[in-house]
Amino acid sequence: MAKEIDPQVTTRAAAYELWMKAPNPMVTFFKTLDVTNLVRISKKKQMKFNMLLDFCIGRAAASIKEFYILPVGDKLIQYDTLAVNTIVKNKDGEISSCDISQIDLLNNFNTEYLKYTRQVAESCSDRDLSEESMVIGTSAIIDTEIDGAVGMNSGIFNNPFIIWGKYRRKYFRYYLPVSFQFHHTQMDGAHAGKFLANLQNEINRIQ
Repeated sequence: MAKEIDPQVTTRAAAYELWMKAPNPMVTFFKTLDVTNLVRISKKKQMKFNMLLDFCIGRAAASIKEFYILPVGDKLIQYDTLAVNTIVKNKDGEISSCDISQIDLLNNFNTEYLKYTRQVAESCSDRDLSEESMVIGTSAIIDTEIDGAVGMNSGIFNNPFIIWGKYRRKYFRYYLPVSFQFHHTQMDGAHAGKFLANLQNEINRIQ
């Protein structure tokens, strides 16, 4: 469920005044993650690497209250739930967008991920949960090693967004540079830093 809230009764009141009308309110952090455990789990359980990372992203964000508030237009919207977006190559060779609800149990999330990405690929129609959940955007450029990317400041799409490329092997470990873009009205650098730390912890602890 999504509802408009008064910014003045939230902890983001000052940020709302400072950043809602700023020419560029988006901030991008870069971080290299150790994804060795995800690579191992992916191979051991025959699960998609990007699904595992999306699962960890949802869990890492779920405990941070700032993720449940998003600037939309000139309003501040509060959500009860989160979702993670993934880009799907559809049957026409183009791309479609698929939102997956954040779920704490890996097997359940995997079932939903496989079901809805397959559905979107076949129908060539986006699955959009933005009316009910705060959606974390992702984009994976898996054929290319990249050091990071700065997303677009459209003034329309203010959702937090994570971009990554192909993971890299160094000796016996695997590393993945990611970029995390967020709207400064939604969160500060400390919240973004906590999220990225949470993300590494979720990657390490998944079984």
